[in-house]
Amino acid sequence: MSGFVNKVARPLLFALEAEQAHRATIAALKFLPIPAAPDPDPSLAIEAFGLRFPAPLGMAPGFDKGGEVPDALLRLGFGYVEVGTITPLPQEGNPKPRVFRLTDDYGVINRLGFNSEGHAVAHARLAARADRGGIVGVNVGANKTSADRAGDYVSGIRAFADVASYFTINISSPNTPGLRDLQQAAALDDLLARVTEARDELSALHGRKPLLLKIAPDLTAEDLDDVVRVARARAVDGMIIGNTTIERPPTLQSPEAREAGGLSGRPLFELSTKMLAATYLRVEGQFPLIGVGGIDGPDTAFAKIEAGASLLQIYSVLVFEGPGLIKEIHDGLAEAIRLSGRGLPDLVGSRAAHFSAGF
Repeated sequence: MSGFVNKVARPLLFALEAEQAHRATIAALKFLPIPAAPDPDPSLAIEAFGLRFPAPLGMAPGFDKGGEVPDALLRLGFGYVEVGTITPLPQEGNPKPRVFRLTDDYGVINRLGFNSEGHAVAHARLAARADRGGIVGVNVGANKTSADRAGDYVSGIRAFADVASYFTINISSPNTPGLRDLQQAAALDDLLARVTEARDELSALHGRKPLLLKIAPDLTAEDLDDVVRVARARAVDGMIIGNTTIERPPTLQSPEAREAGGLSGRPLFELSTKMLAATYLRVEGQFPLIGVGGIDGPDTAFAKIEAGASLLQIYSVLVFEGPGLIKEIHDGLAEAIRLSGRGLPDLVGSRAAHFSAGF
């Protein structure tokens, strides 16, 4: 499959505008037969948030916003899939064009703005595949015009409690005005109190679903101190480090780098990994972390684990490398684990102090 993607599919997709190419990819995953990837090496299995993941690499949210193709993604070899971000009411998001490939930099800039079909449509899709197994997390957000954004997150917990393997509370997108204000200590404490209460109320019916908090990689050390303090006090089950960045590294070469929005892909690796390691040291083992941002192969994936990630997510790099990268990363991780002579859980955070230097 990877050969076909690189020789045929990628040139065709790159001839399309970025968001059109994305929709074409979703359509292909919906309607083309996807052969199941081989089972991952047993050394890659890991437990986190009370769930057992067959492999650490997952599909990040943003690709399958409405829960259209989680099973196809699992068949490609991902250890888990996170869908969303899903808002209570449908919304168009920001004006197009709003996704830009930074081909010279292996990066992507998006300013989508939580384009979403809403809870009802996404829930119907996830309910239809609920008996098929696999870990499928649901990333929930708030509508742009909502008068009670914390209430929108509570609505997401209530809407998907019967179909989500876990929840991600996404308060870190840079493309919804004011959303990142929810990372401030008082607002975050209120938000986590409300979503935790909703989750706990539904646990008797649907089981206790882990709650994860996704933060921006642009926080200062003082802001991160506050976020981790509140997250620990509210006993979240994990954190995801991190979302896209509004920063623009001076090394960027692509003319599209001037576009507004969140930057993801290879240019995000250093910033997000430093933030990951700093978060790991502050969490002190209270809950696991998911590392995302700039993973482009086995070496960067292994570095995320050493920096503190129990699990990983990718998305932007697939624009350039295709689905063959999934197996390449998992095979490379299995080999690195073998050479280390240690188990995967023992490697998590083993070089956090190194990666956090200078934060």
